[in-house]
Amino acid sequence: MPRKSPYTIDLTREERETLERRSRRYTLPYRDVVRAKIILLAAEGLENKAIGERLDLPREVASKWRKRFYQRRMAGLEEKPRRGRPPGSSPSDRV
Repeated sequence: MPRKSPYTIDLTREERETLERRSRRYTLPYRDVVRAKIILLAAEGLENKAIGERLDLPREVASKWRKRFYQRRMAGLEEKPRRGRPPGSSPSDRV
């Protein structure tokens, strides 16, 4: 029996419009498009396993973004700061 996520997603009209726009924009980074699609499918009531199968992702990825959106709404879909050297500082940049 599939597990039901405790993180039920109910979208406001503005959130739905924003996510639908993001899910259709091919100029955005792929990760942003996929995250928007995950949340839209979660709002339709799909379980993480079904979302993963539909988007060809592991169930854990759908679960992660559903939880982050539930906790922080739209801000939860943004990248968190990472440790280490900032991107774009490769040795070829110093020439």
